[in-house]
Amino acid sequence: MRAAQWKDYELIDTSGGERLERWGDVVLIRPDPQIIWETPKRDPRWKAAHARYHRSSSGGGAWEEYRRVPPVWKIRYRELTLQLKTMGFKHTGVFPEQAVNWDFAMDKIRGAGRPIRVLNLFGYTGAASLACAAAGASVCHVDASRGMVSWARENAAASGLADKPVRWLVDDCMKFVQREQRRGNTYDAIIMDPPSYGRGPGGEVWKLEEQLYSLVSQCVPILSERPLFFLLNSYTTGLSPAVMEYLLGVLLGKKFGGAVSSDEIGLPVTATGLVLPCGSTAIWQE
Repeated sequence: MRAAQWKDYELIDTSGGERLERWGDVVLIRPDPQIIWETPKRDPRWKAAHARYHRSSSGGGAWEEYRRVPPVWKIRYRELTLQLKTMGFKHTGVFPEQAVNWDFAMDKIRGAGRPIRVLNLFGYTGAASLACAAAGASVCHVDASRGMVSWARENAAASGLADKPVRWLVDDCMKFVQREQRRGNTYDAIIMDPPSYGRGPGGEVWKLEEQLYSLVSQCVPILSERPLFFLLNSYTTGLSPAVMEYLLGVLLGKKFGGAVSSDEIGLPVTATGLVLPCGSTAIWQE
C-alpha cells in the first residue's frame, strides 16, 4: 500500500542513506537506513534544501539549517491540518505513509452506518485520531507523552475538530487498557502504532517483539460485541506483515470471524516512480 494522495508532502528522491522531502514549502533531508543505493542526486533541491538532519556517532543527532525553517508550520491532508516542527530525533510530527491507514479508518467509519467508538493507542500527534473524528467517530486518544498529547490537541484545533468527541489522555497504554477492562468499557475499533523500543518511567525496557502479543491480547476483552476493525502498525524490522497478520488472525479471527490482511506501507518516490517501504500494517475487519 502506498500513500499516493498527498499534495502537501512529497518524497522527491532517495539516495546515499537519505530522503529528500518536501513538507509544504519546506524541503528537508533526513537519514533513512533502508536507502542503501547510491543513485545520482540530479534534483537541484538536494543542494537547496532548508535543512538536513545529521546523525551523531554517539547517538541522536542535530539539524543543520541552510535556509530558515519556521519553528512551526502546517500541511493539509484531506480534512486534516497538521502542525510540523523539526524535532530532536529527525522527526517532524507526521509520518506521511500513515495516510493509507487514515484513509482506511475514515472509509470504514463512514460506511459503518452506526456510531463507532475508537481507541487510538500510542496516538502520537493525533492524525489517526483526527481522521476518525472527522469521519464521525468518538475517539479515545492515549499516549504516554504529555507533549505529544498537547501537540495532538493543537492539531485538532488547527483542523477545526476541537469540538469533536475526543478524549485526550496522557497514560501508559498497557495500564490504560487493563483499567478499561476493569471498568467494562468497550470500543468498536482499535488503532495501535507502538514504538519498536523504549523505556518506561521505571527504567523498564520495552521491546515490541516481546510485548506485542501480550498487548494485543489485553485489547481483545475491550472490543465491543461487533467490532469494526483492529489496525496494527509497526516499524520494527523483525516483525513482518505476515507475522502481524497471523497474530491478529489468532487473537481476533477465531472470536469474531471477519477478515485479516497485511501489507507493507510506503511512499512513492517522484524521481524514480518506485516506492520506499516505510513499515508494515496488519488489519482485522468485520
